[in-house]
Amino acid sequence: MNTVVLDLQNITIDDVVVSEDTLTVELSDGRSLRVPLAWYPRLYYGTPSERNHWRFIGQGVGVHWPALDEDLSIEGLLLGKKSTESQASWARWLEKRKALQALAA
Repeated sequence: MNTVVLDLQNITIDDVVVSEDTLTVELSDGRSLRVPLAWYPRLYYGTPSERNHWRFIGQGVGVHWPALDEDLSIEGLLLGKKSTESQASWARWLEKRKALQALAA
């Protein structure tokens, strides 16, 4: 069995850029992580405005998108973890989102 040990004590997120299909995270150690937006359905289905409205979690150990209720951590990104949201939770979120969009229209 392989084990991965990450020393994250001195690594923080410096910047986040979300394009139409890619999430790019700039780290304080100089690395840039680029992952497919499809890994995180809430970000994928978010509007450009919602994707660009984010804040740091815990002095830069993670990122939170308030309008999308999405949180990502440095650890998860470095390990290549995709969203683990259940299908039931995802379906509820999507239905709620569609209802809110219908009310706004």
